[in-house]
Amino acid sequence: MTEAASSRTLELEAATRAAIAVAVPLTVLLIVGRIDLAVYASFGSFTALYGRSEPYRVRLVSVSTAAISLTATIALGVLLACLGTPLVPTAIALVAVIAFGILAHASLGWIPGQPVFFVFALLVCAAVPTTWAQAPVAIGLAAASAALSWLLCMSGWMLRTLGGQRMAHRFRPLHRTPVRRLAAVRDAVVWRTIAATAGAALLAGAIALLLGIGRPYWAVVTVVAVMPLAHASFSFSRSLHRTLGTIGGVVVAGLVLAANPPAIVIVVFAVVCQFVIELLIGKSYGLALVFITPLALTMSNLSQPSEVLPLVTDRVVETAVGVAVAIMLVAARRWWVSRRAATP
Repeated sequence: MTEAASSRTLELEAATRAAIAVAVPLTVLLIVGRIDLAVYASFGSFTALYGRSEPYRVRLVSVSTAAISLTATIALGVLLACLGTPLVPTAIALVAVIAFGILAHASLGWIPGQPVFFVFALLVCAAVPTTWAQAPVAIGLAAASAALSWLLCMSGWMLRTLGGQRMAHRFRPLHRTPVRRLAAVRDAVVWRTIAATAGAALLAGAIALLLGIGRPYWAVVTVVAVMPLAHASFSFSRSLHRTLGTIGGVVVAGLVLAANPPAIVIVVFAVVCQFVIELLIGKSYGLALVFITPLALTMSNLSQPSEVLPLVTDRVVETAVGVAVAIMLVAARRWWVSRRAATP
């Protein structure tokens, strides 16, 4: 098998694991009649998106930290929901999650690197009305989903161990070794990226609140999706791709929800989205957003049903707010860097 064919096979295997990771808990919820809890299971299953093609000793760190971090983020969102989603604590939690996500990528070499999954999980879970009695079920479901994803991601280790040398030729080499740089916590560029992303997120959220349109968290998620990571080049074309991907995802979600499909169709749609996200996330983040966005929207809509037209309209406006803030700050950063470089 050629190296390119082997790589494609690894990608398909990873995508299949990711799809199974979301299909199993959502199917169980369908069977027991609690599909309203789908948002917690789906966000926990994002664990399966981490560690792809990494050797298992390396993957163990990537997937374990992702599973723990996603579960903790979901738990924090549930806690905020139980408190009534107070503005100031939610803003503080948002900044903390953004900082953690950017630091984790810079230190552990995570792919996907953007903290958008964590911001999604925090803000969507915080927006779903939840009581203290419901909280343990929601958090436990997220933890169980993350644990299942962990097992799926690490299952190849057991197969390789049991197979031994006799079966070694059947297993494709795992070639990706992320750059781990714990000194990133002292990197000024990383902290400037955190400050810029957190500031943009808070500004976009404040504007969306003042406009009184829908749920302001969507503007925040858009900012986080569009802002560049530390040491990444400032690219307006990349920002445009991410913008179009987010808007495209909103439109896809609107088309799916407009048909008013039964829950089982939404579950199948979520599984397909997770499969495609895993295939695209390392190659084209903008295109992956076409599937990340409707996955999050359809899952949250199962917990908080909304009319489709206002939902899509609000999301498009909030996306525009988030994009405008992100582009403005990216342009400001680019100008500042150019100005400093030109200064003798």
